[in-house]
Amino acid sequence: MMTRSFLILVFALLMMLWHLGSGGETWSLLPSNELESFILTEIRLPRVLLAFCNGVALGLAGSILQLLLRNPLAEPGITGIAGGAALATVATLYWGAVGPVSWWLPAVGLLGGMVTLGLLWLLSGRQPQGVRIILVGVALSAISGALIAVVLNLAPNPFAFQEWALWLMGSVANRGWAYVWIILPLLIVSLLILVTQRRYIQAQIFDEPTAQTLGFNEYWSRFLLLLVTALLVSASVVTAGIIGFIGLVAPHLVRLLGIRRPNSLIYSSGFVGGMLLVGVDALVQTINTRVELQLGVVIALIGAPWLLLLLHRSGRM
Repeated sequence: MMTRSFLILVFALLMMLWHLGSGGETWSLLPSNELESFILTEIRLPRVLLAFCNGVALGLAGSILQLLLRNPLAEPGITGIAGGAALATVATLYWGAVGPVSWWLPAVGLLGGMVTLGLLWLLSGRQPQGVRIILVGVALSAISGALIAVVLNLAPNPFAFQEWALWLMGSVANRGWAYVWIILPLLIVSLLILVTQRRYIQAQIFDEPTAQTLGFNEYWSRFLLLLVTALLVSASVVTAGIIGFIGLVAPHLVRLLGIRRPNSLIYSSGFVGGMLLVGVDALVQTINTRVELQLGVVIALIGAPWLLLLLHRSGRM
């Protein structure tokens, strides 16, 4: 176990160094002049940290949903929370209520995610179950996607349409420390809530009827875990746009490493998700294209075949 943890940490360090060395500008871990110092501290470090924090958020959210809904194909996008946060942000920009660099914009995105969570919880019934939550989430996600398309279609000018569309594709490029300070506190709050629910999470090793007999407040615990998911997904959307599949792939990679206990699975999925997003973002910077590819597009190209593989394997089983 210690050897495996050591190898994972070494791999994480190498991934970070690869990311810091990606791109066309010169860099150095020990800057020799003011330009190199600026590149390292104001461009590369915030980007790698933002990618890692977003990956952690999505990995945690995906593993929580897979445990909570008892569905190995569950991922943050199916709850509709990401769509709700994105819809609130795009609609606010469309009406011009706040500027694109305003500190109120993340608050609006979080509010959209929370409203979607409220609708999800309300429409799932008095005793929310996995299948019902998934069905309601898919419906809310479809509604959000349709409304976002309407807002984009009514964009006041082509430049606004392009800017919003690129943001929706997901990226951590051209974002500074301000975005790191937005997602980091929400990540810490989510982890603290998870710690308070560690016993309920560990009880998910049992089947659903058995877990319901262990004396937990099922309704409250499920709501808190969905609240954590909403915080994590909304924080990711407002700082990096919509990035899919990390929440699906990370927990399965952790299971391939032999980690299956619920609490260990959740925290390990967060770490692996962070490393995955750092690696993909480094790949995005390494690929020589006229315009840098959007992070969400590259992840979709990688994650979609993985989803098809999982579906094929589950169908054979």
